Amino acid sequence: MRTPVFARSLLATVLLSACASAAWSQEVVLKVAHFLPPGSTAHAKFITPWCDKITKESAGKLKCQIYPAMQLGGTPPQLIDQARDGIADIVWTLPGYSAGRFPAIEVFELPFMTKTAEGASRAIWEYAVVNKLAQSEFKDVHPILFHVHDEGHLHLVKGPIKSMADFKGLKLRAPTRQTNKFLAALGATPVGMPVPQVSDALSKGVIDGAMLPWEVVPAVKVQELVKYHSEGDPKSRALYTTAFIFAMNKARYDSLAPELKKVIDANGGAETSAWVGKVWDQSAVGARKLAADRGNQFNTVGADELKKWEQIGQTVVDSWVSEVSAKGHDGKALLNSARALIQKHDMQ
Repeated sequence: MRTPVFARSLLATVLLSACASAAWSQEVVLKVAHFLPPGSTAHAKFITPWCDKITKESAGKLKCQIYPAMQLGGTPPQLIDQARDGIADIVWTLPGYSAGRFPAIEVFELPFMTKTAEGASRAIWEYAVVNKLAQSEFKDVHPILFHVHDEGHLHLVKGPIKSMADFKGLKLRAPTRQTNKFLAALGATPVGMPVPQVSDALSKGVIDGAMLPWEVVPAVKVQELVKYHSEGDPKSRALYTTAFIFAMNKARYDSLAPELKKVIDANGGAETSAWVGKVWDQSAVGARKLAADRGNQFNTVGADELKKWEQIGQTVVDSWVSEVSAKGHDGKALLNSARALIQKHDMQ
């Protein structure tokens, strides 16, 4: 005897509801990986609170197992692929560690682009959405948020940098492809390396200094290895910043029950990106104080001198525009989009 259509439909509905209920009731443990130690701002003030928040808002159904300092193996540049391949469920990393792979997001890493990390982090999320980077550059992962760090500065072993002439002969750590080009244009020898390698390179004399934001300085004890800190005029835009992504494995995200997806979504996007940026802005103050308490010397590069650096930096900007345009983007439009969004959100 054939089951009536209505009965079959009712049975299907019941089964689907049961499956959805089972998915919602099942505890999901997310493997979250990053490259810094547990005492870092990223781990203690961003990733751990974020994980606690999604656990609370999911009534305990979403939990994190955090793996700091590359505990899942590999190197920092491999983190984005660990998210893609499912080795980790979520990663926090720098797209710039994969040189040239994510050119459109690099616009935020050009010289003298940003001011506050909070404003620029809101801007970078909106930039990614407007320019559909999740569908292009980051199609292999599910972006939860983007952010940038506080203003980048120069931290030096042998002496301060007061003018462009002081760059000559120095080997300086460069965090990204664009800062690599910028330092070379200023007359230094750039040495690219992830943050975890900086302390060893400074202690062994491999580099004479490093471009870093204040926030990360304590995590790798740079304030104990250098004596001089050169900062830009407070009224000027940052010498540089770096773009970060907090990204999830696509299949893992898609496998979540709708209610759990909503929790992830509610803890991502523009507002959460801005919150992370604010965490970096606030952390910079205490980090700088540690260097001051050690008696390290500070100098401020004046606005007139920085204008000379900006002229040099413009060659890096022009090069980026040409490069991304050759890859099928409208480089000038992307640059204008980023600048307009940064100005909009820095004024709020």
